[in-house]
Amino acid sequence: MSKKHGKHKSGQSGDGAGVTEPSGLSHGQVRPPSTSLWVHAADEIAGVAPGSVEAHGSGAVAAAPGIAVVAPGTPFDLAGVDTAADGGLDKDWTKEALREERARIDALQERLYAERRRSLLLVFQAIDTGGKDGTIRAVLKGVNPQGCTVASFKVPSAEELDHDFLWRYHARTPGRGMIGVFNRSHYEDVLVVRVKGLVPDAVWRARYGLINDFERLLAESGTTILKFFLHISKDEQRRRLEARIANPEKHWKFDPADLVERKSWDSYQEAFADALTRCSTPHAPWLVVPADKKWFRNYVIAKTVADTLAAMDPHFPDAAKDIADLVVPD
Repeated sequence: MSKKHGKHKSGQSGDGAGVTEPSGLSHGQVRPPSTSLWVHAADEIAGVAPGSVEAHGSGAVAAAPGIAVVAPGTPFDLAGVDTAADGGLDKDWTKEALREERARIDALQERLYAERRRSLLLVFQAIDTGGKDGTIRAVLKGVNPQGCTVASFKVPSAEELDHDFLWRYHARTPGRGMIGVFNRSHYEDVLVVRVKGLVPDAVWRARYGLINDFERLLAESGTTILKFFLHISKDEQRRRLEARIANPEKHWKFDPADLVERKSWDSYQEAFADALTRCSTPHAPWLVVPADKKWFRNYVIAKTVADTLAAMDPHFPDAAKDIADLVVPD
């Protein structure tokens, strides 16, 4: 095999802890419907220190090699990430490895869905043409749609604007047993809102802390959060825009406004860097993915999702007693 080779060893792992089983539930036992939990909520968290990420943590985030993990509290320089990196992997090998990672995700998702105790939220952010749609399609291909939801957030509606900025996002977070996907996310409210000057500076600046509180709430409620920033170069964006213009079947994806947005490239890069720096936390770190090469992007994200699900280690619930001895009547 050439210098571009196959498998790497295990990837980096972010800090994280497993879920502490609420009192009254044995390992693998399915929770009752969420509405019933309100009745004895205080009993469920008895003995657990309020606000403890360790006590409520939702599982380790396992970033694949080649992905940059933004260290909490440390300024992050996007220019320091090679958008064309491929990790030294062979493209043909990677395509086969992607199929293996998708099979792992499928099997682990079934266990997560059956267990119905925790959830996984995948957040995708990128500049225009960054590859969010293609990544979601490639990574989650074959996953049972019954256990997966995808929410795409565009310009807010009048009803959404009548609520706090997080309202529409919180309503689409995954329930227990589910994998949820945000195609764009709550970060739009410190990105496009900032660059376009849609709200005063003081408003969007205050949102970093509110976003961190929101994600901490989700994590402490049993949701593991994987936040992927798909990082492409300005030259790669130009190539992708030109390809859309040249292909009539891709015209539906092209918006002339994208050319106007491209003029704000530097402003968006600054806004992305600030969001990564201010909102990478131990319970929800930002993962920066070199995304010029789609095959590499898809593989490392799929591996990260599969490894994170494996770290969560969901289990099938205990079967009914003596079920193996039952006989199906004629």
